[in-house]
Amino acid sequence: MTTDARRPAPPRVAVCGISLEASTFSPALTTAAMLAPRRGRDVLDAWDFWGEGGALFDRAEWIGILQARSIAGGAIPADDYATLKAEILAGLVATVAEAPLDGLVLDVHGAASVVGLDDMEGDLAVAVRAVVGPDCLISTGMDLHGNVSRTLAETVDLLTTYRTAPHVDWQETKERAARNLLERLALPPGARRPAKAWVPLPILLPGEMTSTRQEPASSLYARVPRIESLDGVLDAGIWIGYPWADEPRNGAVVMVVGDDAERAMAEATGLAGELWERREEFGFVAPTGTLPQVLRAALAAPTGPYFISDSGDNPTAGGAGDVTWTLAELLASEELAASGKRAIYASIPDAAGALAAAEAGIGADVRLTVGARVDARPAPPLEVSGEVVAVVPTDDNLEVVVRTPAVDVVVTRRRRPYHLESDFTRLGLDPRRADIVVVKIGYLEPELFDMAADWMLALTPGGVDQDLARLGHRRIRRPMFPLDDVSDVDPLAHAVLFPGDTAG
Repeated sequence: MTTDARRPAPPRVAVCGISLEASTFSPALTTAAMLAPRRGRDVLDAWDFWGEGGALFDRAEWIGILQARSIAGGAIPADDYATLKAEILAGLVATVAEAPLDGLVLDVHGAASVVGLDDMEGDLAVAVRAVVGPDCLISTGMDLHGNVSRTLAETVDLLTTYRTAPHVDWQETKERAARNLLERLALPPGARRPAKAWVPLPILLPGEMTSTRQEPASSLYARVPRIESLDGVLDAGIWIGYPWADEPRNGAVVMVVGDDAERAMAEATGLAGELWERREEFGFVAPTGTLPQVLRAALAAPTGPYFISDSGDNPTAGGAGDVTWTLAELLASEELAASGKRAIYASIPDAAGALAAAEAGIGADVRLTVGARVDARPAPPLEVSGEVVAVVPTDDNLEVVVRTPAVDVVVTRRRRPYHLESDFTRLGLDPRRADIVVVKIGYLEPELFDMAADWMLALTPGGVDQDLARLGHRRIRRPMFPLDDVSDVDPLAHAVLFPGDTAG
């Protein structure tokens, strides 16, 4: 085993993981194929910083094993997870047989779910640790909407997370996880593993209430880099957690890692205490209302585009994406029809509908039955009649636009998010000149936010319903804010300090 950190050869570092945000309240499933596994060199090509010419390229022998990633969705079937996990472990076994690993980057989100299994990330981390051994350092850079179970916190040596929502620092965080690992590997053996202060809090809030665009998240997250800069501290993070899965680990966590164990614990409990004290200050990032209320405000707006978030079926939070409830309300709205205004709706996934419209061709009048193939609980499949005005095939999708009297409906073969202006313009739609744009999203991503004359978040039904009480959690730790009375809760009762290699 490698024991001399001064050797001229760079450290051997493997990269692997499964990254997904998964709602257990959605009937959708995310298969292994949907996770689109990368293998070998393709794993490394996903990130520029350790690719050829990247800032970290020469600092390690990077070894890609398998990394699987998908936009948010439903839980992973147990057999699919077992297959991916087995391939990761087999790849690591073969790699370790050639020579021991010094480090490993575990590329996970933190909110993946597997049917019949709690804590996928913890389960994967434990299995990986069993192969790479106790002396291999493991680092991970996670989504702040992920969860850090005690198992994951104890098993992984270096944990960091995003510090912005929307996540404009996601690439920076992945690179920081790799840099932290390399910095620790440069230390002598026996001095590499930092102490970790882990403080779970009984807080369960959606991202739409915890955006770093507003208080109190903006000032809470601003404290993180200041804590990181302290002597004896390597990293700090707030995981606000993922509310749309019903698992015991789901909730907020504050972590601080560093060689000064006493300081790490003091800073973690201090930050966690402030988060707890300010819990009542969290509110939605935009005005909210029922769909009729939101649509009424959009129709009254003097200028456009007016954006409406169809939040309950947001595919980037784990919604199935094909809930028809909001689209049905728009198409049936007499107020919209009488207003003379037009709306864009993006989108409703339906493979048969998209293919039928494409086959009919641009200019054809079609009558399609779309949606509710996966999640039909809020509303059944919907009939959409209109003229096909765009057909845009891509390598992995097919998008069509069906123009109805008041709504341009985007129908896709596969679900996908609409976060960029180019997502619309390549379909021949101009969101800047639209009266109303309805997107399946929570908080608006930066380009849409900058484009919007105004916007509201509609509290619509679906697998990622913003009304958490309406979902009915049964397995999370209780009591939990804001679902329960937490007036007698000691928020720091379950804080744990995992010791590092030095006393600190």
